[in-house]
Amino acid sequence: MTKSNKALHGAIALAGISALALTACTGPSGGGGTSTNGSGGSTITLGTTDKVVTLDPAGSYDAGSFLVMNQVYPFLLNAKPGSADASPDIAESASFTAPTEYTVKLKSGLKFANGHALTSSDVKFSIDRVVKIADPNGPASLLSNLESVEATDDTTVVFKLKAANDQVFPGVLASNSGPIIDEEVFPADKVMGDDEIVKAKPFAGPYSIDSYKKNELISLSVNPDYQGLLGKPANDGANIKYYADANNLKLDIQQGNIDVAGRSLTATDVADLEKDSKVKVHKGPGGELRYIVFNFDTMPFGAKTPEADPAKALAVRQAMANIVDRDAIATQVYKGTYLPAYSVVPEGFLGAKQPLKDLYGDGGKPSLDKAKKVFADAGISGPVTIKLQYNPDHYGSSSGDEYAMIKEQLEKSGLFTVNLQSTEWVTYSKDRTADAYPVYQLGWFPDYSDPDNYLTPFFVPGNFLKNHYDNADVAALIQKQLTTVDKDERVKILGETQDAVAKDLSTLPLLQGAQVLVAGADVKGVETTLDASFKTRLGVISK
Repeated sequence: MTKSNKALHGAIALAGISALALTACTGPSGGGGTSTNGSGGSTITLGTTDKVVTLDPAGSYDAGSFLVMNQVYPFLLNAKPGSADASPDIAESASFTAPTEYTVKLKSGLKFANGHALTSSDVKFSIDRVVKIADPNGPASLLSNLESVEATDDTTVVFKLKAANDQVFPGVLASNSGPIIDEEVFPADKVMGDDEIVKAKPFAGPYSIDSYKKNELISLSVNPDYQGLLGKPANDGANIKYYADANNLKLDIQQGNIDVAGRSLTATDVADLEKDSKVKVHKGPGGELRYIVFNFDTMPFGAKTPEADPAKALAVRQAMANIVDRDAIATQVYKGTYLPAYSVVPEGFLGAKQPLKDLYGDGGKPSLDKAKKVFADAGISGPVTIKLQYNPDHYGSSSGDEYAMIKEQLEKSGLFTVNLQSTEWVTYSKDRTADAYPVYQLGWFPDYSDPDNYLTPFFVPGNFLKNHYDNADVAALIQKQLTTVDKDERVKILGETQDAVAKDLSTLPLLQGAQVLVAGADVKGVETTLDASFKTRLGVISK
C-alpha cells in the first residue's frame, strides 16, 4: 500500500472511530491502585523508579522506556507470558525461507489507534529507521546482521541477513529494535518528542496512551483493535507511576496506593516487605547484569588522554578487576538478592562460564598482590585517579552504597584515588555516550533470552556502549556463535568469546540479580510476567 493510499484509508477509518473515542476507557487522573476507568472495571497501577528516556523506539535502549513500549507498540514477534520463545505477535507467520532470508506474514486488517492502516510498509519503515538514525542511545546495534528489508506486498516482509542461519534474529525482532510504528507519524531521520507521539496516537499494542506526564504518570487504556499474541488485557486499563525515591515506592505499595511495585526497591526494603502480610514479593529468573564500563578514549591512559598508553590503560582495568570484592557488595549491600558475576554472560544462560574467576583475583576473591604486580609490570607508580560515575535512580538507591563500597575497596589498595560522582538517568544516558564519563556504572536487562544479547550489543563495532572498544577477533567470534546451528559447537565458541572479552576488559562484570515485583495481596497474574523473556506485561495483571 502506498503512503497516499494509506492516508486515505486512515482518514476513512478515523471517521469510524470518532464515536468510539468519546466513550473509550481512560485512565484515572490520580495514581491510586483502587481507581477505575470509564468502563467501570478495575485499573491496575504499577510504580517504578525507572525513567523514560523517550517513547521513540529509535532513541532508547533502556528498561524504563521499553516498559512503556511493550504495552503500546506492536511487535512482529513477542513472547507469550510464561515463555521466553519468540512467537508471532501481529504476524500470522514468521520463518526462515532461505538461510539469509527471514519472511514475516502480517495478519490482515491491522491498524493503529489513530485509524491508520498498519501494513508491511510500516514494518520496513520502523526497522530501517532504527538503523538509519543510529541514535547513540538507540538499539541499532541489535540489527548489525541486517542487510535490507523488503515489503513485497501489503502483508509480507522479507528480511535479508548478512550472515546465514542467524540463531537470534527472531529474538531481535521481539526486542528493543522491534516495535512497529506508524510511518505517517514519525519522521524518518530523527527522534520524535514524546508529547508529539502521544498526541498522534501511533499505538497498536495491547494499550494506548491516554494521558502522559513524563516520568510522573502515564495512563493507559485498552486497545480494542489489538490482534496480537498477548490477547486482551485482564484489566480495564493501567497506570505507570514514577517515583524519585524508592522509600516512597515502598510506602505506597504497603499502603495500597499502587498495585505493583517494580524496579527498583532496595534489598532491605524487599526483605522487609517479605514479612508484610498485605503484600506479596514475586521473584523471577535473573538476567540482570550490573557492571562497570571503561571508555577507551577518556579513561586513565586512554587513547585521547595526554598520557595515552594502551598497555597502562589495560593495567588499570586489570588492577580494578583484581581488587573489587563482589562477594562483599552482594552480601552487604544487596543482602544476597544479587550474586557475584564473573563473566559478561550471566550464569544460567547457554554457554556461560566464569573466566574472570581464573584471570583476576584469587578464585573470585580480591588479590592486592596481583593488582600491585599488574601496575609494576606496566610501569605505573603512585595512585591512579579514577573519575567514577554512577546513577542513583535508574538502578535503585542502593547504587550509592554499591559504588561507595567500590570506591572504598579501590582506595584501600593504595593504587587508586576515586572521584565518585552521580547523575540522574535522563542526563546520564545521554552524557555517557558523549564521552563525559571515563569510567561508569551500567546495568543490563536482556531483550531476549540468549547469551548473544550480552555480546552483540556490547562488543561489536558501533556497539551500544559507544566506549570506543573495537577488537576484530572478538567481533568475528561473536558473528561465528551467532550463526552456528550446532549447539555444542556454539557453546564452545561462546566460551572462547567470553575468554577473549575477559582479557580485554572493556567492561567489568560485578553482579547478576533476579527480577522482583511486589504486589498487593489481592493482585493476580504478577508471577505470569516474571519469565525468562524479561518483559513486564501489564495486561496479565488484575485484581
